[in-house]
Amino acid sequence: MSNRLNIAKFGGTSVANFEAICNCVKVIKGNSDTRVVVVSAAGGVTNLLVELAHHAMTHVEIQKRIDAIKDIEFKILGHLAHAEDVKEKLGVLLSELDTLAFHEEIHHTDSLKDQLLSLGERMSSLLVAAILNEQGQKARNFDVRNVLKTDSVHGAATPNLALIKTQASRLLKPELADAIIVTQGFIGSDENGMTTTLGRGGSDFSAALLAEALDADSCEIWTDVIGVYTTDPRITDQARPIPELSFEEAAEMATFGAKVLHPATMEPALRQNIRVFVGSSREPEKGGTWLVKDCKEEPPFRAITRRKEQVMVTVKTPKMMYAQGFLERVFAIIAKHKLSVDLVTTSEISVAFTLDNPANSVAQRLNKQTISELETMCDVTVEDGFDLVTIVGNHMQSAKGCTGKVFAALNDIEVRMVCFGANPHNMSFLVKEAVSTQVVKGLHSVLFE
Repeated sequence: MSNRLNIAKFGGTSVANFEAICNCVKVIKGNSDTRVVVVSAAGGVTNLLVELAHHAMTHVEIQKRIDAIKDIEFKILGHLAHAEDVKEKLGVLLSELDTLAFHEEIHHTDSLKDQLLSLGERMSSLLVAAILNEQGQKARNFDVRNVLKTDSVHGAATPNLALIKTQASRLLKPELADAIIVTQGFIGSDENGMTTTLGRGGSDFSAALLAEALDADSCEIWTDVIGVYTTDPRITDQARPIPELSFEEAAEMATFGAKVLHPATMEPALRQNIRVFVGSSREPEKGGTWLVKDCKEEPPFRAITRRKEQVMVTVKTPKMMYAQGFLERVFAIIAKHKLSVDLVTTSEISVAFTLDNPANSVAQRLNKQTISELETMCDVTVEDGFDLVTIVGNHMQSAKGCTGKVFAALNDIEVRMVCFGANPHNMSFLVKEAVSTQVVKGLHSVLFE
């Protein structure tokens, strides 16, 4: 066996059914360096769990969603030749699902929500490990909550890097020589052993954190697309895969809405210079995108991303004119609620900024608290229905002709905010949700076609 270590993460579509999982097994068998497999919940399960955790429903509606989850899991289980042991363990998890879904405090207690949301990944890892074993690969299902330690902020927990490293060395590393470890993305636990989650798309982040803690050489992110594209191929069929990206470019793309990667995935990879590969588990032979520290080529335009569900907040007070400390107080409130601001513009008496506002998210809840607090010190206007379109590349602000090309493509579009120049890797525009598809298509046509 090679001394090299690869971590392979498989997304929800890659483990959605038995056939998809068999594709994953081929990928795992194809790389003898793969000793840790990180899985998401089976496709469709997470959405059902989110509905159970966040939406008030009748008893019948709750049962309908539980039955839909059971149907997905049992269909996979039905393909196993020796299912009894796995069926018993799956039954324990489904019993936990029943209890939590009907719990009277589920919509009011974040710790219960995280416990419920963790079940998708826990069921998925159980079944993937069983299928690997039946197909001749010795595998063991491992509860990542013993290693991936976080703080106690449910729904968006922050990893404890030092403790993860310690736990991985103590509990996970000794297991690697004996079997392929199949574990869960997205979930962890706090110092009291309470289940936590890392937020939307946290499975990529989990894989990168484990790669860092185990001193891995590479980390593969297997999904349903052939690498990272110049833009979302669902927006335009002219989008094409990018063979190589720098960590900085990939981080910008992830931050500004590229669904292929979780924004935080780049941080552990960059800290330890771990090469990251993104490819399709359905078509691994078609290659994908390598994310590396330094690229051979650094073009001014690399990709276009879109992040939906943005709100623009304008804070205004006549007292701001010639006053010192107003901005400091505004951003102190935002920082207190751990919110991330993307675009900022200022005038003599007002400041406008954007906030990510996905429905049923921690961010949406914190936005409301933040706005209430801001209203105690100034006038606040909130506008929604916006999308954030970002061009990612290199040295756009110093490359001749770049800005002219971009603004020519936006000639007929009402742009609410522009952010350009603070970062050599991006140029961002806030536009109405109704025109964002047109904006992405227009820019892609001018910059890449």
